[in-house]
Amino acid sequence: MAGLLASSAGIGLVFPLTSIFISDQLGLGGAGASSYFVAMAVAGCAAAVIGGPRADRGSPAAVGAVGTFSLVLAYALLGAARGMAPVTASGVLAGIGYGLQYAAITGVVNVLVPTALQRRAFVLRHVMTNVGMGAGATCGGLLLAGAARSTGALRQMYEAGAAGSVPLVLVFLAAHRMHHARPAGPSPGSPPGGDSYRALVRSRPLVLLLLGQALFAAAGFTQIEATVPLLLHHGMGIGLTGVSMVTAGNAFALLLLQHPVGARCEQLAESTALMAAPLLWCAAFGAGALATAFDPGAVRTALLAAFATLFALGEIAYSSAFFPLLVRLSGPASLGRGSALSSLAWSAGTAAGPPAGIAVVTMTGTTAGWLALAAGAMAICGTTLLLRRREP
Repeated sequence: MAGLLASSAGIGLVFPLTSIFISDQLGLGGAGASSYFVAMAVAGCAAAVIGGPRADRGSPAAVGAVGTFSLVLAYALLGAARGMAPVTASGVLAGIGYGLQYAAITGVVNVLVPTALQRRAFVLRHVMTNVGMGAGATCGGLLLAGAARSTGALRQMYEAGAAGSVPLVLVFLAAHRMHHARPAGPSPGSPPGGDSYRALVRSRPLVLLLLGQALFAAAGFTQIEATVPLLLHHGMGIGLTGVSMVTAGNAFALLLLQHPVGARCEQLAESTALMAAPLLWCAAFGAGALATAFDPGAVRTALLAAFATLFALGEIAYSSAFFPLLVRLSGPASLGRGSALSSLAWSAGTAAGPPAGIAVVTMTGTTAGWLALAAGAMAICGTTLLLRRREP
């Protein structure tokens, strides 16, 4: 978890600045920035599909080490880039890194952590990733405030971001050695190397879980990043500092509540905890809608704090339930492939969510926009309810 925190902080240091760095500082314009992200998305999908079976046949930690080392190379190359070719190559390497890492990390947690502690470990993984990204972004903003966003300062930050992932490479390599020192036999009834992708998608509960993953990304996680800031800033007239405070409040609530709420979620069935997540998000978006009825002051601040806290509670419920369900429904021998399918579902959701959310908010207005987000959360509830009924 310490390695994951360091890696997330390094990536967060530069992640919000990449499009600006490519388009403005490198002079490649919006087309150059778009090419980078398209290359990353395509390479990420391909890497997840290829990496899943490799994680199943060998060690997921080895796949994670290769993926994380690819991220090190990606950010180091981008920091040194001076033209379109290295920028595109960096995007490809970053996509490979994220794709392989996603295909591997659930399996690594499954190998390293006893079954009784896995739900807590998955919550902690989510918290460390988000806290690391937030801390890195904050440090990046402070560093640039004193450097006037110079190209040289940005290049150094990309190199620092690359260095931040090196400890996680070493952690994966150590986990790989542990895996081979204590090899685990295949699960009874599982073919060597796990089930094929075709066999996995014949499982209706797993398909429902993957559909839920796409909806969690599209109607939940991406909305707090893309649509909610627009509602706060443009719709409610809240300044950028205030928007940042809401985001920081969400991260603080995650950090503060992950232990007691995660422990409570462990007492619930996984499908029940997963269904609780969108219900909490529906309440969170409802608090945001209610806040539009009040002028700036204590009541509005309290309602926005409730939004940030309720959304964090939903994130904890999701992370305590989704990944253990993925392990169980995929089967340990096919977890790499299951994680790859989960990565593809997540990518589909993150691609569709922001433009859909922004379009709805633009067409409807502030209060209706918050209520539309609540309706999206209810759509997730429907999928999780079906999963609960179909779960073996």
